[in-house]
Order: sequence, then C-alpha cells, then structure tokens
Amino acid sequence: MERPYLTKEEIQAIYDKEFASERLSQVRDIFLFSCYTGFAYVDVKKLSKSHINVGIDGDKWIFTNRQKTNTSTRVPLLPLAQELILKYEEHPECVNLNVLFPVLSNQKMNSYLKEIANVCGINKELTFHIARHTFATTVTLSNGVPIESVSKMLGHTNIKTTQHYAKILDKKVSDDMSILRRKLQS
Repeated sequence: MERPYLTKEEIQAIYDKEFASERLSQVRDIFLFSCYTGFAYVDVKKLSKSHINVGIDGDKWIFTNRQKTNTSTRVPLLPLAQELILKYEEHPECVNLNVLFPVLSNQKMNSYLKEIANVCGINKELTFHIARHTFATTVTLSNGVPIESVSKMLGHTNIKTTQHYAKILDKKVSDDMSILRRKLQS
C-alpha cells in the first residue's frame, strides 16, 4: 500500500508559508512538530512538559507511551521540534491544560491541513497522519537513520510495520549504491 508522505521541498514550503490566520499557523506548527517527531495525533494531543526529559546523549527527548500500542517511545528532539515547543510554552491553552500544543480536534486539524496544502500548492490529500509517514521516510530513513531506530521511535511493535515506509525509498537505495560504486572504484 502506498503511504503518502511529504518531500523535503513540501515540508519547506509549509514551513516558509506566512499565514494570515493564527489557527492555520498553529495547525502548521503542530503538523511540522509531528513531521519531526513521528508522533500520531492522539499522542501529540496528550504531550505535556513532563514528557520532556534528558536522554542518554544529554539532549532533550520525549518519553511517552503510544496510545495505539501502549509501547514506550523515546524520541530525541530535533532542533525544529524544540523550537516549536518553545513557541507555545506561554500559550494560554497550553498553560491551562498543561499540554505542549493547542491541538484542535482531528477532524478540524485535517480540514485545516487541506487548506494549508492548497495554499502551499501541495497536490496531496494532506492529513495529520501524513506527518508520521513523513517522519519515517523524508526525515529519518532517507537521511540514513537505520530502520531499527525508526521503528523504535515510531513505537512499532514489529519491524515489518516500519518496512512499509522503506519500500518507497528508491532514491535512498540509489544514493547508497552510488556511494558503494565510488568506494569500489577507488
């Protein structure tokens, strides 16, 4: 089954877009956070400051349990994800509800994501779940993060689930083989 995901260029287009409306900016930010952490909608919605801890490397990580599989997940925070958390630190709704982001209903998020895709010229049926696929493919696997690590961060209980994402990365295979070709030639 083809799982849609965003390319680097599409992520950049969404990131760079200035929205006149506050709600579209917030939906964009929460979506991008998920693109850089791999968290599903239900998991992002329940994140609070208490989920942020110092990981084995001394950097900030999110430690939580995936709602769907109840598996423990530990995800190192990339700079963009940290930047987005800081952006909403003082947001009244986040302070009042003790959450990292002011997350709307999944239905509303998806509706606004369609609007965002439209404004950014992205011809894909943009849903919140695409952020997870984008993390798996564009952000991690295509940048050389091993599939075992990606599987662990996504909270998959079986690596076969993660392998669905790897099938679509012919570009990665091509790049890896180019490196090998150069090594063998020298």
